[in-house]
Amino acid sequence: MQYTKLGRTGLTISRICLGCMTYGSRKWRDWVIEDPAEVRAHFALALEQGVNFFDTANVYSSGASEVLTGRTLNEIASRNEIVVATKVYMTLSPRPNRGGLSRKHIIDQCDASLRRLGMDFIDLYQIHRFDPSTPIEETLEALDALVRAGKVRYLGASSMAAWQFAKLLYTAGLHDWHRFVSMQNHYNLVYREEEREMIPLCIDQGVAVIPWSPLARGLLAGNRKRGGQGVTRRAEEDQMARNLYRMESDYEVADACESVARKRGLTPAQIACAWILQAPGVSAPIVGTTRTEHIRELIDAVEIKLSAEEIADLEKPYQTHPVLGHAQPAAAEMIGRVLKR
Repeated sequence: MQYTKLGRTGLTISRICLGCMTYGSRKWRDWVIEDPAEVRAHFALALEQGVNFFDTANVYSSGASEVLTGRTLNEIASRNEIVVATKVYMTLSPRPNRGGLSRKHIIDQCDASLRRLGMDFIDLYQIHRFDPSTPIEETLEALDALVRAGKVRYLGASSMAAWQFAKLLYTAGLHDWHRFVSMQNHYNLVYREEEREMIPLCIDQGVAVIPWSPLARGLLAGNRKRGGQGVTRRAEEDQMARNLYRMESDYEVADACESVARKRGLTPAQIACAWILQAPGVSAPIVGTTRTEHIRELIDAVEIKLSAEEIADLEKPYQTHPVLGHAQPAAAEMIGRVLKR
């Protein structure tokens, strides 16, 4: 395993982060692993191979992912040697104050996540999306309070427009509040729009990029064919994947990935992972899988070096996409908010 720092912090993370959405309850998603012994085997292998970075969220399996993640890591890992990340924002209930980034919801959910994880602190606490309905000063001050209280070590964000993230970074600096040190964004060989603004912003500001869906929800591993047919149970049920990846060029990129993999005697998943590991600004892609052999396969990708020619072949079929992975406010709504100020 290789290691790097999380942005400009002193925190050391493995270059592969194990995504824990896979673990939880099948009441949430049918493909989720809920057997504690099987979950333990996944974490044990990851730790054995040098992974020290684990990412979950309060919304995954309605909290059951945090429970299984925390219980397993507390049993088999040294707390001071691992980095545990979780997230807040998504709506957990139709009732009031059960979603968003208000001070109330952030602090309530941080305490709830700590209880579910069975831990005294969260290494990286991330806002899952931008909340246009809450003043950013309220959100940032609440997050800063959690750091100063010792409940959270570092702050991160996920999936938003670059102008929104820039505003958050600027406002935190203006008030001397703790700033975000990482951006968990939607980025892979099939979706590269983040290269326009978000990733350059992160590089400029020293913010770590820890992409979600580095394998395009399995498309780059060959789990879905043209026409949308899924090869795996998750692929069959993953409506989000169908919404995100449906252009003909997406499949052409997957074909290119398979071609390079065949020539190298590797798997397409390894090639896709190796590509994102060499991308500027990327610290650690977040990978999730339901099979232990795939964990080892993706960890091995850390050592794969792609040539300039291979990278060119992989990137050549790409076609631009609309913004995918997070909602954008309508132009009229943005203009309206600006005019009110």
